[in-house]
Amino acid sequence: MRLSARIGLAVGCTVPLLVLAGGWLLLHLVAQDLRRAEDQHLGRRATAVAPDARALLRAAANGRPKAADTRERQLFDAALDVGVRVVGPDGTFSGGPQPGPAAALPDRTSGFVAVRADGRTWRALARPVHAGTVTGTLWLFSPDTAARVQIPLVRRRVIATALLAAPVSGLLAWGLAAGASAPLRRLTRRTAGLDPRTSGARLGQWRTGVVEVDELAATVRTVLARYDEQAARTAEALDTARSFSSAAAHELRTPLMSMGTNLDILAGHPDLPAAERAEVVTDLRHEHARLLGLLVMLRELGRGDLVEAEAFRAVDLADTADAAVAEARHRAPDAEITLDAAPGLTVHGWEPGLRLLLDNLLANALAHGRDAQGRAVVRVGVTGGAGEMLVTVDDQGPGVPADARARIFERFQRGPDSAGSGLGLTLVAQQAALHRGSVTVTDGPDGTGARFVVRLPRGGGELPGPPGRRDWLIGTAGANRSQSFPKDPA
Repeated sequence: MRLSARIGLAVGCTVPLLVLAGGWLLLHLVAQDLRRAEDQHLGRRATAVAPDARALLRAAANGRPKAADTRERQLFDAALDVGVRVVGPDGTFSGGPQPGPAAALPDRTSGFVAVRADGRTWRALARPVHAGTVTGTLWLFSPDTAARVQIPLVRRRVIATALLAAPVSGLLAWGLAAGASAPLRRLTRRTAGLDPRTSGARLGQWRTGVVEVDELAATVRTVLARYDEQAARTAEALDTARSFSSAAAHELRTPLMSMGTNLDILAGHPDLPAAERAEVVTDLRHEHARLLGLLVMLRELGRGDLVEAEAFRAVDLADTADAAVAEARHRAPDAEITLDAAPGLTVHGWEPGLRLLLDNLLANALAHGRDAQGRAVVRVGVTGGAGEMLVTVDDQGPGVPADARARIFERFQRGPDSAGSGLGLTLVAQQAALHRGSVTVTDGPDGTGARFVVRLPRGGGELPGPPGRRDWLIGTAGANRSQSFPKDPA
């Protein structure tokens, strides 16, 4: 059932009930007013005929019939349009419209009462009358025209009005509701043609002037925007999963083939000398470690591509760096690793990602930053300025040639003597960009080794979140991929 029909039906049922309730109250008030007017008229007539009633009682008590007849005519003339009945010890005198003699009168001898007789209702007023030593009761009667004529007339008109109000009010409410719901029908027609699966068309920023319809349109736009966002994120997640499987298949082929060859050697030469067998087993362990490291790096790269803004919160960068340095010291007890970080350096970010960034910078320094004697001296610094945080990692290794400084952040870029996965610095670049920052590599502060510099915004009044599109695992990283997100929509 349409909304306009529901409103019309509801109004058509409600208005007659309201009319009946108002009519019942009006009927009650009108009845009170009419009876009050009749009682006032009886009261005035009682005041006017009281002297004649007393004179009539005295004449009857003194045994003067002619005088009593005269007083009786005077009494009836003064009563005008009301019935009069005087009840005394010497008889009852009555005249005018009143109940029959057989009608039972109330015992009370003062005040207004209702008397029913022969199917009719009378308003009656009883007044005690004192004529010297004689006491009687003066009764005045008036037909209750309010109960017999006026009140039934008002009742019929109230019922007729209620019956007429039902269809009229229903049709009027239906017409008004149909006009008021026209913007809602237009919104329905516009949204009915929207299919988020096949078209990118969306509701425009139009206003109808009806607050509820405008709010509903805004809600529909918000829902569609969230649908588009989730659909895009789902597509990216599917692309990430496909890229993960493709990259894993491509990068794992060589170590798996090498492991297969070594296993064939072990299986085909059971009498292999112990030294050669140990060498083959060592190669297998290295290939296994490489496979495991590659899978872990691909998983972390995928996590970075799929992290949501809700995972970002305030992170104490100094504490995160301290934990990363402690872990690196545990992994490489022969290395000299120092940390220079002031406490309370907070950044809005994803804590697992920032820890991953620091862990991979330290792992890179320990793997490639050793001097000619094989010693590893690594210095980590965390400083904060007005608008950004600065993380530096210095080593004493051979450094990075100028023509290779942009290339080392690309996926699967490994040096000729590297046994890593080629994704460690890619993860560093990804996490820096994920936090709206950047990473660069320069010469060390004393001219030797390499210095990796990560710049992260502190946020200020507006907290930075992850970019809208993240495709480090999907796309092919460019030379400047660590500096920005070229695929992030403007």
